Order: sequence, then structure tokens, then C-alpha cells
Amino acid sequence: MDTAHLDSGHGDGEAADGRALNGVAGETLAGPALAAGADPGIGAGTAPVLGETAAPGEPAVRPKAPGRGIGDRLRRAAVDTRPLAVPAFRRVLVGQGASLVGTMVTEVAIPVQVYALSHSSLYVGLAGLTGFVPIVVFGLYGGAVADAVDRRLLSLWSSLVTWAVTLALLVQTLLGLGSVALILVLVAVQGAGSAISSSTRGAIVPRIVPPDLVPAANTLNFTVGNVAQVLGPLAAGVLVALPHGFDYAYGLDAVLFSMSLYATVRLPSIKPAGALARSGVLAVIDGLRFISGNPVLLMSFGADIAAMVFAMPSALFPQAASARFHGGIGLLYASVAIGSVLAGLCSGWIGRVRRQGVALTLAVVGWATAIALAGFARTLWLAVLLLVLAGAADLVSAVYRQTILQTYAPDEMRGRMQGVFTVVVSGGPRLGDLRAGAMAATTTLTFAWSGSAFLCIVLVVVAALAVRPFWQYDAHQAEPAE
Repeated sequence: MDTAHLDSGHGDGEAADGRALNGVAGETLAGPALAAGADPGIGAGTAPVLGETAAPGEPAVRPKAPGRGIGDRLRRAAVDTRPLAVPAFRRVLVGQGASLVGTMVTEVAIPVQVYALSHSSLYVGLAGLTGFVPIVVFGLYGGAVADAVDRRLLSLWSSLVTWAVTLALLVQTLLGLGSVALILVLVAVQGAGSAISSSTRGAIVPRIVPPDLVPAANTLNFTVGNVAQVLGPLAAGVLVALPHGFDYAYGLDAVLFSMSLYATVRLPSIKPAGALARSGVLAVIDGLRFISGNPVLLMSFGADIAAMVFAMPSALFPQAASARFHGGIGLLYASVAIGSVLAGLCSGWIGRVRRQGVALTLAVVGWATAIALAGFARTLWLAVLLLVLAGAADLVSAVYRQTILQTYAPDEMRGRMQGVFTVVVSGGPRLGDLRAGAMAATTTLTFAWSGSAFLCIVLVVVAALAVRPFWQYDAHQAEPAE
């Protein structure tokens, strides 16, 4: 393991070999390999390495074989926490985790407040659409800007916009304005700021951790995010039921988001590593052209879109809870996130897989299979169990998709790739909800839930086998695409 970039007693802006982590062109923040004679740092052993000559008269030292006991196997299977030794990543992870809990609280509070004011589900749906359009536009554009400017500053300013919207939501409820139109405007602005910051954050990770720790860093990110997706709605459910509950909900979000701002402020400068990229519409077009010309990236996005559009049953949960299970709506919504959290806790093996294209394909197939079987379940506990398994597969597919995106794309394209990623992960589930609702209205609940999930399995397997560069993709041998 390369340890030069881990915390060796240096400040956050300095590598273990004394170089400034300034993000200048041609130099990544992860740093070079450990120089000869340097402090081996975290995780380094004291025994001679393979090939080292023993002192005269002493027996040759053999490298210690990997442990094969149950304890060793459990440690290898447990979540890989080595990225936490990088101070910048550790702060970012804690800050993002805390802020995401607040974000989930607000995402529940907004539709509840809109419905309380309007008594109309139409306005609740408009709130979702109002937030989605800026995500598409600013996700793509923000990713292009992230490839041309200091990513730390862009992340900071876009996060400040999001934080200001949260404060505005708090003020409007404290003043009792009761304006649905104002809330919809604030949701649109929040979506724009969130899209830019999300695109930028994803491009920052491979610059603050070394390449071999990117899968582990993504696993930690997704695991913490899924924990927040469980805790946030639960906290929101308690808060909005209280007198002046919306005040507490938006106030909690504002406080928790400040932790993410602090982590961003403490980041070193992260300027483009290569030649200054173009910004604007032409840069967005360049990014889309880059994806279309690289089958590995194109297939990774395609697999995710297929999983979300054809095997996303969340729009059917209210009908299933009412007509089939007679309750349990909370468990249905939380089960996928719970499965992802459990998978994250047992994810130590993810970073050791080389054939990431195959692994991503199998994970998407596992997701769709579990979803399809859950559609046939007639008891709540069985449906929840299968959705938990689907959530576990979703965590694995998300980590490999993000890792391929961050390592296969060159640094000067990572912002735009993360912009497309933001659009896909935000837009895919919404298209899936539309597909599921339309099918349930014209056919049956079971067919809408399971029929298209089986179609997803066929499409992903056939496409993965047909796209040979993706199927044969080896993370240990692959070089960033040109």
C-alpha cells in the first residue's frame, strides 16, 4: 500500500515527503510513491520484504503469509477504513455525512410543508419536478466548470448557495409566510447549487486519496450516505410532527450543513491537473462526446440507467403497503438503504476485485433479481428481506460505477463525468417512478414491479457481453482514457 499521502504528522497541505499539496498541473494530491528512506507510515511492517538479503550468518527472512484464521478473514471482509488516514478525506466524509442527514430531513420536510399549505398532491409533485430540472442543467454545466477552475472554491461557493437556501427555508417558516410559490423557487435554487457541488465533490475524491484507495473511499462515502438516508427521514418524521416542526427541521439542516462547509474550507487548492479545459456548453458537449466514444464509461452509465428505469419499484410502495401488505410503508422505503448500509460494513473485499466490469454487471443483475422476486412476495417480511438484498447489491454496483468513472476518466474530464453521473443518479429513479406508475395504472402491481426487472436483467447481461472492453475491464491494468 502506498503510504506517502497518509497522515504522517504533516499538515493537511503537505505530503509526507514535504511537497505542498497544491494541485498544480501534472501533480495529484495523492502524492508519489514512498521515497527511499522515508518513514513507512501507516500500515507498513517492520520485517524485510520479499527479495531482501539477510545479514551474513542469519537465516533468510520469509515474508509473513496472510492470515487464514477466522479473525483474519473477518478483518479482510470488514469495511476498508484506510482512506480515513487521509485527514482531508476524513473531514470531507464526516462533513458530507452530517450534511446529508440534514438534507434528507429537508427533503422530507419540504413536501410535507407543501402539502400542509396546498392540500394538493399536484403541488408536491411540482416540487419534485422543480428540483429536477436545475439538477439536469447545472449538473452538466457545473461538471464542465469543475474541469476548468479550482474545485475547492467551486465546491465552497456552490455549497454556500445550498446553505443559504436552507436558511431561507428556515426564515420563511419562522415568519409564517405560507407561500408555496416561494418554496418552489427555493427548491429550484437549491437543486442548482446541490447539482454543482455534487459534481465537484465527486471529482475531488481521486485527488485527495491515492488510486488504490479510491474504491474504499467510495465505499465509505456510499455507506455513510445510506446511513444518512435511514436516519434523516426518521428524524424528519419526529420533527415535523412537533409544534413548529418545520422550524426544527430546517434549523437542524442548517446546523449540520455547516460541518460540510468547514470540511470544504480546510481542503487544499485543487486546480485542474492538465491543460485548462473549456467551460460552457462546448465543454459539456466535449464531455458527452468523450462518454460516447468510450464503451467502458458508456456501459457503466447504461447499466445504471437500466437498473433505475426498469427495476426501481419505489413508486409502487404506497400501493403495495395499502393493497397487499396492509401497512409497512416505512419499512419498504427504508429497506434498500438498510441493505446498502449492511453491505458497506462488509465491503473490505470490494477494492480487491480487478474485473470491475464483470463485478458491476453481476451487482446490477443481483439488484434486479432481488427486486423482481420481491414483487411476487405476499408477506411484508419477505418483501423487506429481498429489498434489503437489493440494497446490498446496489451499494456494490454504485461503488464500482463511481470507481470506474473516477479512475478511467482523465482528471481534466472528471468534473464533467461527475456532472453526467449526478444527472443519471437523480434522473434515473424519477424516470423509474414514471415507468412504474404508468405500468401499474394499465396492468397489475406484480407485473409493473417484476416484469420490467426481468427485462433489466436480460438487457444488462446482453449489453455487457457485447461490449467487450467493459466486460474485460481490469482496474489494475487500465490507464485513464485519452
